[in-house]
Amino acid sequence: MSQNGVEAAAAATDKDQFVGFFPQVVKDLTEDDLHNAEVSDVVARLKQVVEYNAIGGKYNRGLTVVAAFRELAAPEQQDPKSFQRALAVGWCIELLQAFLLVADDIMDYSETRRGHPCWYKKEGIGLDAVNDAFLLESLIYRLLKRYCRGQPYYLNLLELFLQTSYQTELGQALDLITAPPSKVDLNRFTEQRYKTIVKYKTAFYSFYLPVAAAMYMAGIDSEEEHAHARTILLQMGEFFQIQDDFLDCFGDPEMTGKIGTDIQDNKCSWLVVQCLKRASAEQRQLLEENYGQKDLDKVAHVKQLYEELGLKKIYQDYEESSYQCLSGLISQHAVRLPSQIFLGLAQKIYKRQK
Repeated sequence: MSQNGVEAAAAATDKDQFVGFFPQVVKDLTEDDLHNAEVSDVVARLKQVVEYNAIGGKYNRGLTVVAAFRELAAPEQQDPKSFQRALAVGWCIELLQAFLLVADDIMDYSETRRGHPCWYKKEGIGLDAVNDAFLLESLIYRLLKRYCRGQPYYLNLLELFLQTSYQTELGQALDLITAPPSKVDLNRFTEQRYKTIVKYKTAFYSFYLPVAAAMYMAGIDSEEEHAHARTILLQMGEFFQIQDDFLDCFGDPEMTGKIGTDIQDNKCSWLVVQCLKRASAEQRQLLEENYGQKDLDKVAHVKQLYEELGLKKIYQDYEESSYQCLSGLISQHAVRLPSQIFLGLAQKIYKRQK
């Protein structure tokens, strides 16, 4: 079997094991309290919240913990119990993702997620989903305690998850402040503001968190090595979010599992930032009149403007140059860490369609 074939088989095995571990996660988080008459009703609801919102995605964040742990941990660290802890920490990141998405969908008035109605859109849920999001966040720390308490890296993991949650929430707040649904102000949509939102809202939790967690679990806690990893992974997170913005507008909902709403939600997306850099005075006026509006005809006008300005080709050129840039960063900063961790992540997201 070729090297690529071996890696693909290992990835498939990791995914099977990861998904197969989910019922144990649900059991760990709910079994004891389900038999407590005082809270059994709400724990039954919590089980439903977890099973609806934590599964159905690509699991890239959780699987990255497992793959990075395999690469980084010494052979004597990869006993079944340690591997089980890596699976649990991976699911902690998927729970963080579920918490963030439930809350984000409410704030963005989204309709679908992963091909299904958003949790708050389900009959009988509504804004009760706010508390469900809080519950999902609390489960992260219950799972960490259950599997990692007593390990030398436990405090580092706690601080990492708390810091990453804070950074992500800062990014969300910055996003909301920059683009309130009630007021369109295109002057706020600068490239620097966009990069800052992306770094805090997406890159820390989607890319740095899973690799950093595996590093701590493997005993790698040097700030220098974490700084090298962060440099690569934050850039990768920016690349990923720009892809996401492009797919929101031009992706196939059958592939992405959601209907894009960045234009009508007045989002500071990569596409609108690029549009503003290239628009004539007349085109900017058209954007002012149509951006951030729920009217589908106005949304169509904005998409047509993106087409006229050649943003599809600009994105394709960006994707190529950004991949080369990432490869250069990996060569420069993957000093003591295996470069395959970063190359594997980059290859997963390069030219993705969902």
